[in-house]
Amino acid sequence: MVGKSLIAVLGNHNIDISVTVANESENSGDSVSLPEETNESRNTKTRDEGHMNIVFHDRSGGVFNLRTKDVFGIEEHGIEKFGHLSKKESEPHDRNDQVRYPRENKAESENGDEEDEPEEHLDKRDESDSESFSESCTGKYIYVHDIPSKFNKDLLKKCGSLSNWTDMCELASNFGLGPRLSNLEKVYSNTGWFATNQFLLEVIFHSRMKQYNCLTKNSSLASAIFVPYYAGLDVARYLWGSSISTRDSGSLEIAKWLREKPEWKKMWGRDHFMVAGRITWDFRRWTDKDSEWGTKLMLLPESKNMTMLAIESSPWNSNDFAIPYPTYFHPSKDNEVFQWQNRMRRQKRRILFSFAGGPRPNLQNSIRNEIIDQCRAARRKCKLLECTTGPDKCHKPVFVMKMFQGSVFCLQPPGDSLTRRSIFDSILAGCIPVFFHPGSAYVQYVWHLPKDYTKYSVLIPAFDIKNGKVSIETTLQKIPRQKVYEMREEVVKLIPRVIYADPGSRLETLDDAFDIAVKGVLERVETIRKDMREGKNTSFDYAEKVSWKYNLFGTVEEHEWDPFFERQRV
Repeated sequence: MVGKSLIAVLGNHNIDISVTVANESENSGDSVSLPEETNESRNTKTRDEGHMNIVFHDRSGGVFNLRTKDVFGIEEHGIEKFGHLSKKESEPHDRNDQVRYPRENKAESENGDEEDEPEEHLDKRDESDSESFSESCTGKYIYVHDIPSKFNKDLLKKCGSLSNWTDMCELASNFGLGPRLSNLEKVYSNTGWFATNQFLLEVIFHSRMKQYNCLTKNSSLASAIFVPYYAGLDVARYLWGSSISTRDSGSLEIAKWLREKPEWKKMWGRDHFMVAGRITWDFRRWTDKDSEWGTKLMLLPESKNMTMLAIESSPWNSNDFAIPYPTYFHPSKDNEVFQWQNRMRRQKRRILFSFAGGPRPNLQNSIRNEIIDQCRAARRKCKLLECTTGPDKCHKPVFVMKMFQGSVFCLQPPGDSLTRRSIFDSILAGCIPVFFHPGSAYVQYVWHLPKDYTKYSVLIPAFDIKNGKVSIETTLQKIPRQKVYEMREEVVKLIPRVIYADPGSRLETLDDAFDIAVKGVLERVETIRKDMREGKNTSFDYAEKVSWKYNLFGTVEEHEWDPFFERQRV
């Protein structure tokens, strides 16, 4: 996955991205026979050879180099590759059984055997999909476009071709949650844990949407319209060595399909929304040079009218919003969440702070080296799980989660881009996140995280770390014990808001990341609809380059964080 430069995509919001990539061999086109009633899924590749150099050109002439994220093989602390899922190492299996969908889902009985899920359990949406007006769904109805299968389920039917290095068919199972994780070391709870790939959010979100309470088949009743295009999975096949025409083909086709539908003309797409399961910079190619990275999906006129959801948004653009990366925990019952929260409250934490990640020697302004050095200098007060390009403990979720559960604070510096999945893994473990850039979380997940970041996290400016002005150990030790206790409690309370529940069931009293994202979309669309009724252009009348400020604070006045979002700075 390609990212913004760390502290600097930090730089100017108007950037060109040039990429130098060695050609890769084409993926195999294995065909997988799937059930007709499908819930698509597939993923993005990551392998060590897939790294490349990205050059960011800002409009004022600045040039920044960075190294992309490993996009299909090994990622930091297991987000991409699990040893037992490597194609070369995995045991032969029947591909026909690898991708399961709501109608096909099985539930495990207490003795470990699988038993059929009741039909009524998986099809509750049919009862609530009445075309008659329902008071409980007022302002909440969502219509799902029945887009051509080439944009989603057909991609999954060829799951064997999605990666030459990783078994994507297995990772795409269980509504996109992946295979269940064993709990031999008692790091997880007994149910709800999966080897979830971070780039399968599009599938998980779509699977959850199929169980949404207020779906309607009548688009005239809908408050918002969902487009289930798997943009990230589509483009992942072509990010390396392909022409821009190939990379853009899916985006241009879906845009054309949408604007020709009657639903589009109602608000010219302003009531439409889509999930792109990669970071925004994979969809913001500024020029039409083959050397440029990614697609131009989010720069298309149609996309600019829509609300675009991604695992990382652009602080300098107004039409995309970040929603949490998928974690490994996907509970099917409220009680599973409550039990996990209580366990994290009682967890003994003997490590002051920890870091799971690797250095970024090719990124000039990266603070990874300084953080690793400070962690080593702190000796027993800090634990380091250093990620390399080879298989090690950093790439297995059990070791990462175990370390986070034993830590009071978890360091979350920018890497190849401003955000990381590790942020949500640490929250899930009840570990207080320590950020070094407000663009890593505060201006990203505005619907899911508290506006008052001091309640649940610590911010240490990256500039001060780079210049050697701050000791992480000293800073964290100065926080009063009572304050630490209160912060941890806030982190534990956040757990339901940053996880995606199992799409095969429903949480009864808790809103998860999906629920909160849908509410955010509905509120935004309603604001736009109200403006259109009143003849206004938009309520979001501000320069796009200060979108981060308006979305978080509701103002574009001068702010102490402005230096973080200006030109690259050390």
